[in-house]
Amino acid sequence: MGKRKTSKKVTSYVSDVNQEFDSKNSIQENKQISLPLNKSKATKFRIFSILFWIIAIGFEVLAILELRKESLSINWIIAFIVLDLLFVVIGSILWKKANRFDPASEKQKIKFFLQNQLGLIVSIIAFLPLVILVFKNDKLSKKQKGIVGTIAIIALLIAGITGVDFDPPSKEKHLEETEKVKSLTNGRDYVYWTKSGTSYHLFEECSYINTSRTDEIFEGTVAQSKAIKNITDLCDRCEANANRK
Repeated sequence: MGKRKTSKKVTSYVSDVNQEFDSKNSIQENKQISLPLNKSKATKFRIFSILFWIIAIGFEVLAILELRKESLSINWIIAFIVLDLLFVVIGSILWKKANRFDPASEKQKIKFFLQNQLGLIVSIIAFLPLVILVFKNDKLSKKQKGIVGTIAIIALLIAGITGVDFDPPSKEKHLEETEKVKSLTNGRDYVYWTKSGTSYHLFEECSYINTSRTDEIFEGTVAQSKAIKNITDLCDRCEANANRK
């Protein structure tokens, strides 16, 4: 790559070899190069996510079983709800991380919705039956129903919001954004980002990522920036500079 144009530490996730391709390649071949998604990592995240969700459902079952006891304990029920929430949230975070590595296609509408909003669906399964059973339980006093029911509803809302993907990734979106970067960089799918940033940059010397707050700059493909850091957009300053060149 030649001499660095930044004094910051630069960590690379992709080699220059992956950036080179014959200009005579077909459009389809270029699409394959521009979308280096890591399905093996996605599979690993999804396996752990499902395991966390199964454990969460297990805590829901324990809470329901506690509700059925003659001498039930609301402390145990609350504890199970909290643990249920913890494992649902972790599972949802891992699932959304997996989708960044291996997004669904918008052309498959049902699969696209289910894959991106599965965390919300699991959250409903993990808490809604419990909420209903709490308020229908005859062994709980009105005060106890209010306490346990409120905690369960709050847990449902937290889990649901965490499970929703408000900006779901897609193969088409990744490809579109990658092609835009390549059109501005003479065909190279190469961007830069930081740990705390929300934009990827076309130039390592961009002033936005060369401040006193930045210790390290990462470089890789558009898809990698999204998968590793969930970067959302292209730096406006870098885009303007690229258009002027």
